[in-house]
Amino acid sequence: MERVEKNMVIGQLLQADPGFAPILMESGMHCLGCPSSQMESLSDACMVHGIDSDTLVGKLNSYLDSKK
Repeated sequence: MERVEKNMVIGQLLQADPGFAPILMESGMHCLGCPSSQMESLSDACMVHGIDSDTLVGKLNSYLDSKK
């Protein structure tokens, strides 16, 4: 995976790299195992949880950059 985008589905992100899970949980998304979260876009989940999507996408992409 090159970059994370706000429109990506959480389930696909977690399948691509399980290392995203701790970052999502630290940001306040504690329901990653919930079936509905697996089909929810990152931006929709951020809106529901009151999380700034740009900040979270930045953290996820920083994680990807650190793996290079």
